[in-house]
Amino acid sequence: MALKGNLRDFSVTQLLNLINLARKTGTLTLEGPNEAAWVSFREGKLIFAQLGNEDGTLTGILLKSGKITAKQAQLIKSHAGEKSDQELGLMLINAGYLNQHDILANIRQYILDIVYRLFTWIEGYFRFDADVLPPDDRITIRLDLENVIMEGSRRIREWEQLQEEIPNLDMALNFVDRPGANIRDVNLNVQEWKVVSYINPKNTIRQIAKTNRMNDLEIRRIVYGLLQAGLVEVVRPVGMPLPPQARQLPPVNKEQQASLVNRLINRIRSL
Repeated sequence: MALKGNLRDFSVTQLLNLINLARKTGTLTLEGPNEAAWVSFREGKLIFAQLGNEDGTLTGILLKSGKITAKQAQLIKSHAGEKSDQELGLMLINAGYLNQHDILANIRQYILDIVYRLFTWIEGYFRFDADVLPPDDRITIRLDLENVIMEGSRRIREWEQLQEEIPNLDMALNFVDRPGANIRDVNLNVQEWKVVSYINPKNTIRQIAKTNRMNDLEIRRIVYGLLQAGLVEVVRPVGMPLPPQARQLPPVNKEQQASLVNRLINRIRSL
């Protein structure tokens, strides 16, 4: 009989601890509000992960990691035919595209990225099916769950902090107008430059993340860094109406404003 329940009652951290301690073999299915994920284990070791309809084949993983281009991915698929991921990996190694270490490292990172995202899931349902394993044509690895759980717990704390700092991804960003400040003088990595290139009051943070294929944690992390550096500010997107409860301020009377400033100046001089 499958173990199943609600993520509100049993967190992902608790589920992984149980699988690790009991050295379970099987597949954990998680169904969130917007997507589903499958994570497989062998004797308590993490071996495989798949997120929704995402392309989790070897070609898809290498494309996502930037190891191959979209054109190369299409070429590989056309030549691969019905080959399994294992056969395709051997073909790429023999052709000199990649070595075994590169392939396994990218698969490892792909699996870990999915599992780390699952730590932030607090809504949804889970089901563990014993002895159910991924398809035979997929390349699996073996990862100790202790390290995964520790890193996932650290990311939960980071996630909670970033949610407080940047609660709304439907806001936009604008560059701060500072004398002498130049974004080109700042040492940014590739992912940060991708975000910077789309900063415009017309683009929401959520749209920038979607364009760059970043999850909520990744985009919040980069935006937080840019905010802390004083390079950008959060603004209302162009065209977004004010909320109904926002009080409309009356227009400024220029003559009254000038009169008030002059009275303040005279008052200061008389002190």
